[in-house]
Amino acid sequence: MFAPPSVEGNVPFDEGHTWYRVTGDLEWGNPPLVVLHGGPGSTHDYLLSLTGLAADGWPVVHYDQLGNGRSTHLPERGADFWTVPLFLAELDNLLDHLGIADDYVLFGQSWGGMLAAEHAIRDPEGLRGMVIANSPASMPLWRAEAARLRTELPPDVQETLTRHETAGTTDSPEYRKAAFAYYQRFVCRTEPLPPELAATFMALENDPTVYSTMNGPNDFHVIGTLRDWSVVGRLGAVTAPTLLISGRYDEATPATVQPFYDEIDMVEWEVFEESSHLPHLEEPERFTKVLRAWLTNLG
Repeated sequence: MFAPPSVEGNVPFDEGHTWYRVTGDLEWGNPPLVVLHGGPGSTHDYLLSLTGLAADGWPVVHYDQLGNGRSTHLPERGADFWTVPLFLAELDNLLDHLGIADDYVLFGQSWGGMLAAEHAIRDPEGLRGMVIANSPASMPLWRAEAARLRTELPPDVQETLTRHETAGTTDSPEYRKAAFAYYQRFVCRTEPLPPELAATFMALENDPTVYSTMNGPNDFHVIGTLRDWSVVGRLGAVTAPTLLISGRYDEATPATVQPFYDEIDMVEWEVFEESSHLPHLEEPERFTKVLRAWLTNLG
């Protein structure tokens, strides 16, 4: 279904390793597209369709961030370990190991876009461009918008969510079922769930350490260490051409994306009218067309 990897490997990092796969040849003329998955705490699986870009001469690098997927899991580590600087250092380490730190493009989805923005603010010399897909520029904005989106759910669902959050029983089956109603509207509107997304959800279920620590029990009840994160007011330092992607029904609402558009100098914004949080799965043909066009212009 997806292009097979040309190379797979592990990069030593911190107390373990970062797993990666490359599709295509890093020696091709185009800079490689380095894919940063969401979460924090998800895996690369749901973004594997991006491997198709290798057929156009763009090598694609996927990796699982530390604590997730095929990379080293450290469930015993606490909140002081799982930080934004940790994942920035991991990205730098991967770029250096692959020998591409002087010429690359980033594709960050959801949390991956937040991480990409933090990376780009440092204005690294080798960053040729950046795609920020379905990402907020501020978690306070995200939390405010999530509270608004919750009011669009049926009253009984809202009551169930609030009752369990008040009682601290967000691990109950009833709460999890109610939360899925939010995901169906604002995360992925495709039914049934694409298998690559189901694989990511399963991996997250098997080890929720990073997600629960940094985010919380779900996307709309953010009580983790990222709850006050923001790059608003710092994005003027970004000099790389940037493509913003969001869906009409996205949990990353226009209000959460707007600071990227307002503060980054060279920026475009594409809204996918039939999508929520995952346009690459919900409108794959248009998504591929938009991304290919942007990459071509970048080249």
